[in-house]
Amino acid sequence: MRSAYRLPLHVRIARPIIRTCFRGLFHALSRIEITGEENIPFGQPYIVAMNHVSLYDPPFIVAFWPETLEVMGAQVVWERAGQKQLVSMYGVIPVHRGDYDRRLIARVLAALRAGRPLLIAPEGGRSHVTAMRRAKPGVAYLLDKARVPVVPVGLVGTTDDFWQRARRGKRPQLEMHIGAPIQLPPIEAKGAERRAARQRNADLIMSHIAGLLPEEYRGVYAGSAVFPTTQTSRSGSY
Repeated sequence: MRSAYRLPLHVRIARPIIRTCFRGLFHALSRIEITGEENIPFGQPYIVAMNHVSLYDPPFIVAFWPETLEVMGAQVVWERAGQKQLVSMYGVIPVHRGDYDRRLIARVLAALRAGRPLLIAPEGGRSHVTAMRRAKPGVAYLLDKARVPVVPVGLVGTTDDFWQRARRGKRPQLEMHIGAPIQLPPIEAKGAERRAARQRNADLIMSHIAGLLPEEYRGVYAGSAVFPTTQTSRSGSY
């Protein structure tokens, strides 16, 4: 199973370079705080689910995550100069929002079955505000098919104005809070009840993300946040 997913040579060469460049850039422009690295299930497939405020979220996680992540990104990114070249070099998996894409599902499942962790934003796109929106059920569909754990991640500080603040020398603080892996309950229902169960599972993921975030970031999940029992800061090692 682990030999079924292959990355092009140029992607394998480019990824460590891209990660190193972004890590250096974020260190130069901001103060970094990362907690919960001990929660990462190293050496096995899992999905990393994040809140998605701005375009800075994926590169921030990719740069500082201890393992190399596969990444899903909206197809519209390939229509933007600069971003298109970057996501192509990294090998981001394009997603057509609102479409059911069998080839996409097959590629994502192949990556997970090959033991590769995958980054996804359950909200389905950038919110452009700190408050989380309700999740799309797509992440629950993938998890139901793959049966792998999901690692919730809460990001703070990656707002749309990050670059404006950083270039003025303010060195804004960026935070990544990594929660303990969760295993979603299996879905055995059919039809409308299956769709409702997937939405409940997607909401459960977001509730765990909300528990890692300050109140103003929780949005529609403010009343259902699931807070971690313990969390250890590891910011000094980055």
